[in-house]
Amino acid sequence: MKENKKNYTGQVVSDKMDKTIVVSFSSKQLHPLYKKYVKKTKKVKAHDERNEAQVGDTVRVVECRPISKDKCWRLVQVVERAK
Repeated sequence: MKENKKNYTGQVVSDKMDKTIVVSFSSKQLHPLYKKYVKKTKKVKAHDERNEAQVGDTVRVVECRPISKDKCWRLVQVVERAK
């Protein structure tokens, strides 16, 4: 049985917690009335088992079971390191 889990690519905005990173995703969405593109940003907490991601890195995260109160994402890979 294959499960379709959400996965996103975003930027790490915080890594101050132990084994946890905050990842920010942004997307452009067309406003239905004004027909103008609006930038939407969403931040999620993701589990980083080895503390390998740092602020500014581009990472891929995938949805998983709840790990804590507001952490239900898991780090899959660091796509690009911050310069």
